[in-house]
Amino acid sequence: MPNNNFQDSLIGLLPNNWEIRTVESLGKVITGTTPRTSHSEFYGGDIPFVSPADLGDKRYISRTQTTLTNEGVKQARLLPPDSILVTCIGILGKVGQAQTTLTTNQQINGFVPLSEIDASFTYWVMHLLKAQLQVKAGLQVVPIVNKSTFSRLLLPLPPLPEQRRIAEILDAADAAIRRTERVIVKLRDLKAGLLHDLLTRGLDTAGRLRDPQAHPEQFKDSPLGRVPREWEASHLSDIAKRITSGSRGWAAYYSDIGPRFLRIGNLTREHINLRLDNVVHVQPPQGSEGSRTVVQEGDLLISITADLGVIGVIPSGFGEAYVNQHIALVKVDVSKVNPRWVGMYLAGAGAGQNQFYRLNDMGAKSGLNLPTVGAVTIALPPRREQDAITNILDFHDTRIQAEQTTLAKLRQVKQGLMDDLLTGRVRV
Repeated sequence: MPNNNFQDSLIGLLPNNWEIRTVESLGKVITGTTPRTSHSEFYGGDIPFVSPADLGDKRYISRTQTTLTNEGVKQARLLPPDSILVTCIGILGKVGQAQTTLTTNQQINGFVPLSEIDASFTYWVMHLLKAQLQVKAGLQVVPIVNKSTFSRLLLPLPPLPEQRRIAEILDAADAAIRRTERVIVKLRDLKAGLLHDLLTRGLDTAGRLRDPQAHPEQFKDSPLGRVPREWEASHLSDIAKRITSGSRGWAAYYSDIGPRFLRIGNLTREHINLRLDNVVHVQPPQGSEGSRTVVQEGDLLISITADLGVIGVIPSGFGEAYVNQHIALVKVDVSKVNPRWVGMYLAGAGAGQNQFYRLNDMGAKSGLNLPTVGAVTIALPPRREQDAITNILDFHDTRIQAEQTTLAKLRQVKQGLMDDLLTGRVRV
């Protein structure tokens, strides 16, 4: 049955009391321009000069990579605060909002909404233009939508009270995302500080950080620098049952189902847990190659080509999985050491990673051989201390992961709200 509360329009089904308006009927379109770069006196001042690179996840634009002087602004076109910025050359449909007076280059159309149009709503509704821009640009090598075409694009326009309510809801969702992003940044900074302290000072028997200034006698020199007296230095080969790497040619065994096949892309420098958003599966061959490269709980993974020294540790309950030839598989002897301590120490920005940096500087960019991996040195605190340190760092990784999960959900909710509210499918 037809819904009498909605109307068919050129941009889809919309509520009956909404208008369909062209961009130019809602405000003034101002295309940016670039002052001559050969005139150094035009650049380096206080006026933000926005390029597409300045537009991304953040909404408000107040600082930019390039700025103009007062002389440079005479060659450009100023936009007032709250103007909406939309990329129309190259990557189409990136949207930002001016937080201060600024100017843009020619890849961006600025839009100054009429006083009777809610500026915040205008920011949100401009996101709907991306699909229209892509259609208008067609298959050009460099997508371009000129000012005239941009000005005639169509937007839905609810009554002003509904504009404001839609903007309030989307603003609140966006604010929740920004707050969560700030929490994640703070947690990462906190972890980085803890990582440095714990991997160099450790914890005494009372569970407190040792203080090298107050108690220098608690520390000693070692091949890894200044470390607590109780710590020993050991090569990976000394605490491993076996060090190997994956085999070549496993692409022939790729499958839609089956055990995981771990590659460098499944390792990350953010932590020692595996990144599993893009996993290949295999039906492994029978015989020694399969049994040699299968992983088990506590195995240490180290990237040995391209980006050297990215670390991962196989968690409990991971299931059957194999590694490719770009990863060294270190089967740690868990009776001698906590594998997560080894992973965290090697992934840390201090002595662990410095060894891989030196190998890079020595021309090992093409890859590390297994004897070299075995010769990598780690610090070994007493097992009690290893466990205590890894528990603390794992706790912080869990907190960060929880906030990242929340952030992903918030972004999904915001996208759903945009799809529903800006088209009138859900009324406010």
